[in-house]
Amino acid sequence: MNDTDHRVHGLADEDVRPDWPPLAPSEVAGLLARYPSIAPAGAIRWHSPRPLSAAALVDTAAGPVFVKRHHCSVRTRGTLREEHAFMAWLRAAGMPVPCVLIDEDGDTAIARGDWTYEVHAPAAGLDLYRETASWTPLPDLAHAHTAGAMLARLHGAAEGYAAGHRDTHLLVARSEIIEAADPLAAIEGQLPHRSGLAAYLAQRDWRGEIGATLAPFHPAIQASLAMQPRLWTHGDWHVSNLCWSGGSADASVTAVLDFGLAARTFALFDLATAIERNAIAWLALDQAGAAHPDTARALIAGYRAQRPLSGADIHLLADLLPLVHVDFALSEVEYFAAITRSPANADVAYHTFLRGHAAWFATRAGRALLDAIRALA
Repeated sequence: MNDTDHRVHGLADEDVRPDWPPLAPSEVAGLLARYPSIAPAGAIRWHSPRPLSAAALVDTAAGPVFVKRHHCSVRTRGTLREEHAFMAWLRAAGMPVPCVLIDEDGDTAIARGDWTYEVHAPAAGLDLYRETASWTPLPDLAHAHTAGAMLARLHGAAEGYAAGHRDTHLLVARSEIIEAADPLAAIEGQLPHRSGLAAYLAQRDWRGEIGATLAPFHPAIQASLAMQPRLWTHGDWHVSNLCWSGGSADASVTAVLDFGLAARTFALFDLATAIERNAIAWLALDQAGAAHPDTARALIAGYRAQRPLSGADIHLLADLLPLVHVDFALSEVEYFAAITRSPANADVAYHTFLRGHAAWFATRAGRALLDAIRALA
C-alpha cells in the first residue's frame, strides 16, 4: 500500500512494511493548519513503529505534538471521541495522561478523506521503551513494580466513569465473550454485526476449534468473571505505553499513553493483560525462558501496594490469564481479514494468538507461570 522504507513491528519478531502509509509532511501541514495555536507544522522527527495506524512526532510553532492517523474503517470520529472522553476523565482525576488537542471547530477527532486524525500534546518524560514491540517482556523488575502501581492508580481514577460499551469490537480489548456463560453463543450473536469476522470463521470449524481452546479454562471461572465490578480500563498496559522520569530503577511513570484499546471490562482483566503483555515472550516461545514470573510478581506487587487484592483475586487472576486475550484476538482476526485483507495475518491471529496463546498455558512453562502467580495468594 506504500513504497517507503519505513518499517513497523510485525506479527513475528521482525519489522515489516506497514499496511498504512506513514504520515507525510504535506498531510501533516494541512491537518495542523486546523490548530491555530500550534500551526504551522514543522519537521516530522519520528515515525512510530506501531502497525495498526500511522503516527509521528511533529514539530510545530508551539513545540512538538503527537499526530495519529487511522483509516476510517478502523476508527470513526465517534469511536475516537470515546477514547478521548475516558482520557479526559482520568486527567481530571490526576492521572498523567497527555491532553488531546482541540481543533478550530472544537473537536478532538478530525475526519479528512478516508482518514481520522487525533493530535496529542507531548507526553512528559522519557519514552524509554518506544521501540519495544508489544508482547516483549520487561526485564527491569523495578519498572515492572512501578508500572503495576500506576495501573492500580488508573483503576482508582477510573471508578465512577459511567460510559457504556465501545461502539466497535475492532482492535478493542473487550471482555464480553469470556464473561459469557456460553462464549460460542456470544460469538454467534456478534457475527451479524461483524461481517468480516463472520466470513473468516465460516471457512472453518470455529465452534469446535474455539470450543476446544476455551474448554480447559472457561467453565471453572465464568461465574466469577461475570461477577467482577465493571470498570473502564486501559486494555494495553505494556511498558511501551508509559513514559518515565529516567532510566534508573527508582524512575517514576510520568505519562500514560495510547488508550486505543480501552473499553469497559474489569480491573483484574486489565492486570491480567499487563502480565500477558510484559511477562511472556510471545514472539520467542520456542526459546528457553519465554516466561518471566519475576516480572509478573513485580507487576502484582506494585499493584497491591496501591490497591488491595485478596487471595481469591490472585487465584482468579491466574485462572483468567489463558483467556484474557480471546476477545482481542478475534478483533485482530477481523481486522486482518476484513480491513487489511491479509489472510496470512488473519491466520496468525486465529491460530497463533487466539488458539496458541491459550494452549501455551497448558505447557510446563505456562503452568509454572500460573503457579508462581497463585503462590502470591
